[in-house]
Amino acid sequence: MHIQPYDPQQLEPVIRFALNAWAPVFDSLRAALSPDLYGEFYPDWRANQRAAIEEVLASPEMHTWVAVEDAAPVGFVAVKYTPGGSMGEVYMVAVDPAYQRRGVGAALTQYALDWLKDAGAAVAMVETGGDPGSRAGAPHL
Repeated sequence: MHIQPYDPQQLEPVIRFALNAWAPVFDSLRAALSPDLYGEFYPDWRANQRAAIEEVLASPEMHTWVAVEDAAPVGFVAVKYTPGGSMGEVYMVAVDPAYQRRGVGAALTQYALDWLKDAGAAVAMVETGGDPGSRAGAPHL
């Protein structure tokens, strides 16, 4: 596996694996909320998440890298940082479920944190959830 800058030609594979990676998050939300409340907040989570991914990947404010294995994208990380600022944010991370639990997410997170440190950030914000789709364990900046 190697990490490289995101290429817009990778859009569809990134969206595909990210939606598969985040399905357990929404499954756990569905189980935790009443059907009416879940339907109110997440009427079509896949469409909403697709739009969020597209927005992040197209944003000039984001710095995005993709983990590639056998010429296919298997994970991505997006970082938000304004030069001269003291804080950056690991904004979005996803790993293809077929490649989870192999260190891809940790490698992407460490890559992003190293990039933020080299760019001048003193603090990095990384948020995650306690659901089955969020596997925390991020290294420190």
